Formats: sequence, structure tokens, C-alpha cells
Amino acid sequence: MAEKKQKRYFRITKSERASVERELNKRKPSARGAARDLGRSPASISDEVKRNRTIAKGPGKGERVDQVPEDACARLQAWPWTCNGCQHRRYSCGKALRCEYSAARAQALADNLLSEARRGVNAKEYDFERTMTLIRSDVARGLSPAQIAYGHAEEFKVHPTTIYRWIANGYAGMSNAELRRKVGYRPRRKSAEAKPTSHGPGRSYETFSALPEEERAQTCEMDCVIGLSSDAQCMLTLYLRPCKIQACLLLPEKSSSAVAAALDMLETALGKETFRRLFGLILTDNGAEFSDADALERSALPGRRTRCRVYYCDVRQSQQKGGCERNHVELRKLLPKNRGISFNNLKSQDMAVLMSQLNSEPRPSLMGLSPLAMLRAADPVTAEGLADALGIEEIPYERLNLKVSAINQDREARGLPPLI
Repeated sequence: MAEKKQKRYFRITKSERASVERELNKRKPSARGAARDLGRSPASISDEVKRNRTIAKGPGKGERVDQVPEDACARLQAWPWTCNGCQHRRYSCGKALRCEYSAARAQALADNLLSEARRGVNAKEYDFERTMTLIRSDVARGLSPAQIAYGHAEEFKVHPTTIYRWIANGYAGMSNAELRRKVGYRPRRKSAEAKPTSHGPGRSYETFSALPEEERAQTCEMDCVIGLSSDAQCMLTLYLRPCKIQACLLLPEKSSSAVAAALDMLETALGKETFRRLFGLILTDNGAEFSDADALERSALPGRRTRCRVYYCDVRQSQQKGGCERNHVELRKLLPKNRGISFNNLKSQDMAVLMSQLNSEPRPSLMGLSPLAMLRAADPVTAEGLADALGIEEIPYERLNLKVSAINQDREARGLPPLI
């Protein structure tokens, strides 16, 4: 004997509600007739009208009718549940409560009911509290929602957008003010026309752009970061495009000779092959500290003439090395502006702590890997050589701290005063 096929029930659609409204507007509406036309049961039609009828007149007009008083009209206490087809509806009705069924309002009420059923968090209270505790502690360490999602992928599977929404909704007492980049941006200025670099066409950005794409993908972007205007010391940053690693070297002064000396030190520590592999093609801006291109390219090792090729961005077009500029945002998490931090107080060990934190944070653009982990996966020997030369250590996610307190804690352990 064949099994009886189970009947499937679907939600009432907007067009079906319009059909129900037309039936109710008749002088003698029939639930059976409407049900027969729509292929539904009379009980479904009756429940739909009773559930989504609204107040037709007076206070609360348009709101859902929850309860009907005992002295209400008999039409409101049984089918058709509304005043739609009543001949006394407009003028001669003496009842205080009048109800109507509108397909548009019924659809809005049904949609709102579905929306409310899906609001909130689909998790047990204990699990959600534990998740928010982890998120709150990570935000306090300066991590972004994307980094939190990657860092806790095995503990809870939450999209970064969901974390943003939870914070915006005020869960666990949090707010958007605790997120670094959840702010408005100034209107963009119209970019000035590109001016050719003063270093000649052979080192221009146009010449750089003409290089094969494989070479440009291996570029190192170089820049200089300053502290207070009165500081003598500054910081040379070298950003490797392929793996997003950023090296930070202290300079005793902001001059071309200091930059060349820093590159000499780096070349000597890494060796010619490793240096050429990482820093063989450099793109920088037109700052005075990078003006001596020959000194930057000249090798410090015996038997070699050049160690790299240097190209320059167009004048006032820093976006041409946007990776380095963008990564400075991460750097400023540990050395924030306008906090009175003097770069004159920085030591080489502080740079090691800075680079360790900076290159250990998971990046969404690297599928959750850190820059150091990405370089190790691509070239373990080169990664170890760079880490040894600069004192970089990979910090586990649980110990990441993208705030100035990370440097201050290390300075305290070395008996030095905090930066701020």
C-alpha cells in the first residue's frame, strides 16, 4: 500500500492576503470559499484574519488587535473577525472597537513577526557570554574584529561583520567607541596632478610601472616615521609587499646618510643573497632623507657594486606606495600620535618588541596568517635570517597586544621608564 504523501504548508503570500481581503469586503464573506480558491484550509484563513486584523478607528489605529472585549460586536468574536463587509461600518455603528483586515498591513505584521523571531543571538547564554568575554579582551588589546574572527576560528565560528554588529548593539557593555577605525573619515581632497620626480626619468614611478609585474610584486616600500617635531631620532620602515612584513630601524637623524647606514647594517646582517631577495627593489618617496639614491644602492659588502634598485613615487603621490602607508596605521597602534611619545627615548630592543607584535598579528588579507608566518611558509630560511637580524619573535595570539603597553611592559622589565 502506497504511503500517503505528506502535505506541505507554505506561508501565506501577499497576493493571497489580497484575495482574503477581497472576500472579507463582501456582504457575506465565506472562509470556505476563500480557502477553496487558495487551496488552503478554512482554519488557516480564519486564523490569518484573526491574527493580523488591526484597529480601524480611534486610538491605536493600525495596531494589531490582541483581545476583544465581551461587549464587542459579534462579528469581531467569530468569523469574519472584522468589520470589512459590514453595512454599518461607516456611519451607523455604535460600537467603540472597530477592526479591519488590510492585506498590506497584514503582510507588514507577518514580516515583522518573522524578523523578531530571528533577532538576537542564536546561541546558549553561557556560550555567548564566554564568546563576548573573549571578544572584549581581544578588543582591549587592540585587535580588530577580523583578527578576532581568525584568531578564535576553532573556538567559535563568527564572521567579522557579526562581531561589528554585536559591538554596535552594545552586547557585553561594549560600544563602537572601543573600535579604532569605526569612525567617520574626512572628505577626500582632490589629488594634485602628478609631478615628475627630481631623480630623473630612470628612477620615476612611470619607469617602475613599466617593470614586469612579477618584479613589482616583490617590491619593498620604504618610508620614514617621525615622533615629536623636536625629536632627532626617527624610524625607517621597510614594507615587503608579498608577505606584508614591516621592518623598523631606528635612525639617529633624518638624513640620507643615516638611511644609507641603516641599509648597510641590514645588508651586512642578512648577507647579499638574502638582502637582494627581500630588498632588491625599493620604492620610496621624494623625502630629503632618500635623496642620495647612489648611496642607497651602493653595496656595503666587498666585491659588490650595487645591492638594490631604488625608484621614487611621483611628487605628493604617497598612495603609489599605499601598502606601506596603510601598514603605518598598524604601527601607530603601538606608537600612537598626539600622546607625547618621544622617539628619542626609543631603543633597539623597543624596535624588536614593536616588530614582533606588528608582524605577529593575523591579517585577513593573508587568510588569517601573520606576516611572519606567511614568510616562513614561503621561504623558511629567509624568514629565520630576517628574524634573527632584527630580533623578531613570533608572538602567539593569546599574548598579542597592539597597544603601547606592550612596549612599556618590556621596558619596565629592563628597568626603563615607560614611553608615556
